[in-house]
Amino acid sequence: MIDLDPTTLGLEFGGGAAIGGLIGFATKKLAKLLAVIVGVQLMLFRYLESQGILIVDWNRLSAGLLKTQTRAQDAADISWLQSMISTLSIGAGFTGGFLVGFKRG
Repeated sequence: MIDLDPTTLGLEFGGGAAIGGLIGFATKKLAKLLAVIVGVQLMLFRYLESQGILIVDWNRLSAGLLKTQTRAQDAADISWLQSMISTLSIGAGFTGGFLVGFKRG
């Protein structure tokens, strides 16, 4: 017979939800910061190009951004996360907390 302690399951779920919420919130804030930095950099390139100070090959620049996006998507593989989370209650709490934190962030 399986012995399940509701208190332990609740603590695992709550702890996973809290950690997931913090990580989701931080992830969204970091993504916003990176988007602002890239946007400012592209505006600076456009301004310097309009002043004749800089010549930008926009095709090569956008190709590099697309390669970076592909690498970032490959790095987002969550197999390491699956091995870290050992029980379903922690995983469910973490996932729920992550989504709430990411949405609120």
